[in-house]
Amino acid sequence: MILVAGSANLDFVVRAQHIPAPGETVLGTDFKTYPGGKGANQAVACARAGGVATHMLLAVGQDSHAEPLLASLNAANVKLNTALAPGQPTGCAFICVADSAENAITVAPGANLTLAPQHLPDLAGFSYLLMQLETPMTTVTAYAQAAQAAGVKVVLNAAPAQPLPPELLAAVDVLIVNEGELAAIVPYPVSLMTNLAQIAVPGVVVTLGHRGCAARLGNTFFVQPAYPVTAVDTTGAGDTFCGALVAALDQGDSITQALQRASAAGALACTQPGAQSSIPTAEAVNAFLAQQPAPSEDSVTALRRDCGMV
Repeated sequence: MILVAGSANLDFVVRAQHIPAPGETVLGTDFKTYPGGKGANQAVACARAGGVATHMLLAVGQDSHAEPLLASLNAANVKLNTALAPGQPTGCAFICVADSAENAITVAPGANLTLAPQHLPDLAGFSYLLMQLETPMTTVTAYAQAAQAAGVKVVLNAAPAQPLPPELLAAVDVLIVNEGELAAIVPYPVSLMTNLAQIAVPGVVVTLGHRGCAARLGNTFFVQPAYPVTAVDTTGAGDTFCGALVAALDQGDSITQALQRASAAGALACTQPGAQSSIPTAEAVNAFLAQQPAPSEDSVTALRRDCGMV
């Protein structure tokens, strides 16, 4: 059983030919709202991965923006532990998605910043706690330490990028980052493999965009080349990766199998618009993987070389 503790935001999404430069006004082509927030996205991804009971601890305001967020989580069969924040707006994100599928995001955290240590539920029965950094760092650290004391494995997606206090890292079992987030943690970056080795956490996973992902578990390194897809919107792809990875680990998959499933789920998420609306089911991931050839030896070697492993 997985507990996701983190943010929930209503995403206001504008599609445009390109992301505006500072001072530039761009005419968009489409506008929609979608349920989002790193925490909520990852909870939906865990639940849709199949076979995993998923709970979420979140904070929302008493406003209309909370309604679609709670409805989306309920529809995904995520069991909710909701902290209401009177006087605070529900979190919102303002997203521009370019025709290239890249995005630029500004988040107004609102109620997410009210999530506090006392909101953490009883951890009995949970095997994993999955968190991000859109809620207060003191709260994230308190939750991680409580989970460690309770024998619950702690997975931290260190996003948005920021330095991490040593007491938080000391309570983390698996750290998930992208390249920018890794650079914020390792102050003197060398090769990617060297950076992974420098982090005092048992397991580290780094996503590498269209190239794939890499991981260190103990003293052993792994790579997983990306699955090719035609991207429509990359919003939520990283969150989908995180949720699918933790769900796979919770079901006993090896790190190699978990990286494969997480990569496939993240790739599929790029082929649909929106965050939670793009997260695939376990059946869709299974069908996608069944159609994929095994990564070529050349692609694996190239990725390992790119990561400084050969």
